[in-house]
Amino acid sequence: IGDGAMSAGMAYEAMNNAGAMHSRLVVILNDNDMSIAPPVGAMSAYLARLVSGKTYRSLRETAKQLTRKLPKGLSEKAARAEEYARGFWTGGTMFEEMGFYYVGPIDGHNLDHLLPVLRNVRDTEGGPVLVHVVTQKGKGYAPAEASSDKYHGVVTFDVVTGAQAKPKANAPAYTKVFGQSLIREADDDERIVAITAAMPSGTGIDLFGKAHPTRTFDVGIAEQHAVTFAAGMATEGYKPFVAIYSTFLQRAYDQIVHDVAIQNLPVRFAMDRAGLV
Repeated sequence: IGDGAMSAGMAYEAMNNAGAMHSRLVVILNDNDMSIAPPVGAMSAYLARLVSGKTYRSLRETAKQLTRKLPKGLSEKAARAEEYARGFWTGGTMFEEMGFYYVGPIDGHNLDHLLPVLRNVRDTEGGPVLVHVVTQKGKGYAPAEASSDKYHGVVTFDVVTGAQAKPKANAPAYTKVFGQSLIREADDDERIVAITAAMPSGTGIDLFGKAHPTRTFDVGIAEQHAVTFAAGMATEGYKPFVAIYSTFLQRAYDQIVHDVAIQNLPVRFAMDRAGLV
């Protein structure tokens, strides 16, 4: 799973399910935007290898058995101390609370560090494990490293220089027209706000954000929340414009119907990429 998708409810629903079932499941969190932690060095990789190995996990299990024999108050304190210690040194307390055994963060480009950890979690029995791997988008190709957003999806480009060859359009792009028009409307009406779900540049909301930063909301990959958030703002007298790709707005059909349409709230939807592409 990518780090961007961690803002969506389905990720937590699935983790909650797996944690409750105590399933034999390994999840690799590919964190390529340093949203949780920066790439880390040899010591952290060593600790990750240590805590993912059989020796540490069997010791941990033995310690759990021993603490169960202690009086109730003491056993609870011992368990909490171990949890906080691991959370302090390695992070991942949130995942641990959901029933996952957390390992990381690990530099995903250093195979000498990564592969032993993957082998350890593969070969160890027990419940679900989350391996937190930090990577850099476009690593190994300098133009992509310097501008990962432009290489998320590419047109024809020069492999040596990285220059992308975009044909010049005869008319301005719909996205740009929308962004500039919304700015003009918002200049005259302070109740206008813009909401998007991790696609500001693809919808023209990035232009609006530069002109009206305090009235621009990018909620991440969470389309359902984006729509209900807009509905809530509409009930308070704001005029929300929700700009989301048509494909991704499918995720929010229930919210469009129940939170916006049935209440007859003035939320405007700008569905980008709705044509034949």
